[in-house]
Amino acid sequence: MYLNTLKPNVGSRKFKVRVGRGIGSGLGKTSGRGHKGQKSRSGASIRRGFEGGQTPFYRRIPKFGFVSQKKIVTDEVRLSELQNISVNHINIHVLKKFHVIKKNVKYVKIICSGLLDKTSFVIQGLKVTKGAYSVLQSLGGKIED
Repeated sequence: MYLNTLKPNVGSRKFKVRVGRGIGSGLGKTSGRGHKGQKSRSGASIRRGFEGGQTPFYRRIPKFGFVSQKKIVTDEVRLSELQNISVNHINIHVLKKFHVIKKNVKYVKIICSGLLDKTSFVIQGLKVTKGAYSVLQSLGGKIED
């Protein structure tokens, strides 16, 4: 074996094809793009789902479903977040005052998540899940509408 006989394995190196380099290269003149048409132009790219001007499939099929705008002004509060509040009567205004929820929130639901050591909360005008309700009742709290 000599240094001048060393070659890479067949197929291990793939050389980049240089298009537009004359007739003899096999990819001269149109450089493999064919004649005319949208894909032959420079800078042309066709987006996904494009059907040549025909109304695309995603616009032909019927639409369904609904996204409620109420979810923008709705928030969940964990029981563990109530731990930091020094007031015993909790309503939506108290939660905003202590920065537990944002100012634009109109609807709040208390969920059972985290630990709660503080006792005797009075929840006013807020929705409460079954799990949170049982925890608050066991600690001597009240839920008022």
